[in-house]
Amino acid sequence: MHVDLETLATALYVKIDDELKARPDLRPARPVTGFTPVLSDAELITMAVMQSLLNIRSERRWVRYLAKNLRALFPVQLSQPGYNKRLRAALPLIQHFIRALAFDTDFWFDNHWILDSTPVECGRSRPTVQRSDAAGWATYGYCASHSRFFWGLRLYLICTPTGLPIMWALADAKIGEREVVEYMLDREPALLAGRPGLLLITDKGFAAKRFEQDLADRGVTLLRPNRKKEKQRPGQGLLKAVRQLIESVNDTLKGQLDLELHGGRTFEGIATRVAQRLLALTAAIWHNHKTGQPVTRSLIAYDH
Repeated sequence: MHVDLETLATALYVKIDDELKARPDLRPARPVTGFTPVLSDAELITMAVMQSLLNIRSERRWVRYLAKNLRALFPVQLSQPGYNKRLRAALPLIQHFIRALAFDTDFWFDNHWILDSTPVECGRSRPTVQRSDAAGWATYGYCASHSRFFWGLRLYLICTPTGLPIMWALADAKIGEREVVEYMLDREPALLAGRPGLLLITDKGFAAKRFEQDLADRGVTLLRPNRKKEKQRPGQGLLKAVRQLIESVNDTLKGQLDLELHGGRTFEGIATRVAQRLLALTAAIWHNHKTGQPVTRSLIAYDH
């Protein structure tokens, strides 16, 4: 079956609209103004996914692009401030549909999970750091894989080998990686239920006896590379190929969806833009799976 961005947008809109009609409690609360917004939440979220897949970072440029090229799909247009406010208010909806689309695939039931964290820069210059509204949440951290310091947050992503997001979190760059993952698992214990033999694959940065024992108590087996002077651990032969999977998921988020060029300046803005990109990745995998595409994480059909 031939796929393109318009086909994905139509399928995504129908999926979101049907669920919102069945679950009106999901809609974000808005002040009573005497009228119902003309642009539906389903259209708004579909717009946001298309913006990420087309790699248009600027909201002003995106609003102009909508008016010129996509008015047939979205006859109701928003100004840039209106689009920004509606999108930030829809963050809980975006989070919900990342999970809903993931659950609507066979990959959701995979009992092999991949865990990694990656920097999400929020500024580079000293003046930016001093005046940013993200100060106090974003901090200085160190990225060992690129041997560099950065100012911002860390994105923690637990996904399947296909790159389908299972859980994600944004955290202070100075907080220990293992502590963040334990908190993520504590928040959603039901995700581990009914997954016997779950295997969590990480890099050596998550090595710690206490962390490994905590995972074992939850019924999760940790697979990671050996550290120096450590005896051979089981499953080491599988890790080289799996490590490439981890890096390729991050490369999709950063190289094709511009994760680090999100442009957010506030808590809500950064979280919304990161979630927007994760939803775009999830939507592409979901649609590729539903249409029987050979490469489920490919964005090539949707990025132009």
